[in-house]
Amino acid sequence: AASKSDVERQAEAKDKTGVFTGVHATNPVSGKQVPVFIADYVLMGYGTGAIMAVPAHDTRDFAFARAFELPMRCVVEPTDGRGTDPATWDDAFASYDAKIVNSSGSDISLDGLGVTAAKAKITEWLAARGIGEGTVNYRLRDWLFSRQRYWGEPFPIVYDEAGVAHALPESMLPLELPEVEDYSPRTFDADDADTQPETPLSRNEDWVNVTLDLGDGPKRYRRETNTMPNWAGSCWYELRYLDPTNADKLVDPDVEQYWMGPREGQPHGGVDLYVGGAEHAVLHLLYARFWSKVLYDLGHVSSAEPFHKLYNQGMIQAYVYRDSRGIAVPAAEVEEHDGGVFYYEGGKVSRLLGKMGKSLKNAVTPDEICAEYGADTLRLYEMAMGPLDVSRPWDTRAVVGQYRLLQRLWRNVVDEATGEVTVVDTEPDDATLRALHKAIDGVAQDMANLRFNTAIAKVTELNNHLTKAGGPVSRTVAEQLVLLIAPLAPHIAEELWRRLGHTGSVVHADFPVADPAYVVDETVTCVVQIKGKVKARLEVAPSISDADLEAAALAEPAVVAALNGAGIRKVIVRAPKLVNIVPA
Repeated sequence: AASKSDVERQAEAKDKTGVFTGVHATNPVSGKQVPVFIADYVLMGYGTGAIMAVPAHDTRDFAFARAFELPMRCVVEPTDGRGTDPATWDDAFASYDAKIVNSSGSDISLDGLGVTAAKAKITEWLAARGIGEGTVNYRLRDWLFSRQRYWGEPFPIVYDEAGVAHALPESMLPLELPEVEDYSPRTFDADDADTQPETPLSRNEDWVNVTLDLGDGPKRYRRETNTMPNWAGSCWYELRYLDPTNADKLVDPDVEQYWMGPREGQPHGGVDLYVGGAEHAVLHLLYARFWSKVLYDLGHVSSAEPFHKLYNQGMIQAYVYRDSRGIAVPAAEVEEHDGGVFYYEGGKVSRLLGKMGKSLKNAVTPDEICAEYGADTLRLYEMAMGPLDVSRPWDTRAVVGQYRLLQRLWRNVVDEATGEVTVVDTEPDDATLRALHKAIDGVAQDMANLRFNTAIAKVTELNNHLTKAGGPVSRTVAEQLVLLIAPLAPHIAEELWRRLGHTGSVVHADFPVADPAYVVDETVTCVVQIKGKVKARLEVAPSISDADLEAAALAEPAVVAALNGAGIRKVIVRAPKLVNIVPA
């Protein structure tokens, strides 16, 4: 782990790697032993660099526990109907709004509390016993607000001849940037010792040096020539978006109260969801909260926080190629030969995953992808690359997979040769209804939890089912398929929606609702564990009894081999999804 950079470890986080140290830590509440691992995905910048994993309720911890077959315990009750047995889950359940379960000890119980309240209670319990104490960790960073460039809001500040700063009166606002011919700043001239750095605005004498009457008669003043950073205007855009044409106020109080004021479940108010990369959130979110709290303290807004929930998206990365000097070379001009050896202009270069950007010469222009494959393909590929919160590498060659999905979708509705719609007004068969409603149910859950990659996978599965079935597609199925993909690929969805005979936009149509009768599987996967480790998976009927499931599990060859003649002390059956065998 120490030999890799944080960027490398985050890039490789999809495949969880680690090593058991051979030691255990004692849980101070339960007294139970907890194995200690060295894990690549745990970074020093997060907390103290050592974490207490909660695999059932953290996506990364969940993947790590699955990779190393570690036991998982549900302590936050799922609200999506998946049950409380993590062995049957596809992913972790994470929520601050759900209730605590399975968290009672000899002299403390957190059951029934919300996550935030439970954290406060266990902190008090630990402090009262001298085991630990509550603390607040700050990640501090200086805020350099001024910029020596043209683009940015000008400061409404002028300086008198004595150098004293004066704020412009409201009657002189807004202060707008002047037209300039040269936007570049001027730095020191190595050949001229008398040169001084100069901002783009400094060269505009008519704008910089002005005569103004600020209340004590006309006087000469000099304007501030630095500008505000790009964060300045974007830090409060969510407020202005509510009331963009209001010429008298930042935002009408009633409008702000309606959209962003405190309400049940959101006592601090704010926008429901804030999505941004880790770097972006640290900067923009920090500044936006600063502005919001100032406005709240001054009584201009009713929400104490600008945003209710934060979700950090991962970074899209690309390969960086460097020559023998360590200088980045254009990725588009690198050629691969001899099974993984890379060359640029005849010389061998190294390859490593990194950020995508101009300085590393590995940027991929969206315009190029859109021109060749269309904007919908680009959108789908970015969302299908992996979980939203995980960094993942860009691979232009893989874009074609989503392009083919859209091609197959089009052909399932429209005849490519004639351009005519091919759907029929007949009812779909039972298998297609099951495929349709499972897709509707799965996509709805995935979209609600920002799992766009798995939502696309479910749309693809339904579309492939229709393709393999052959023959014309039922209009009912085609329309609901278009509605499923509309949030993900809006352009082709809008076109198909119109071709299917609708005059209104697809965005105004209701999202499909799954019929529970068709969502239930004809068979379900039962996990068979021995001492908590998965040894087999069985396909069984949803209605199978505990006795029949136990018999099937004990007869499974992989289970028989794993037991190797050992006696059985106990068999725990949770039909139809779990059998846990405890050897004697």
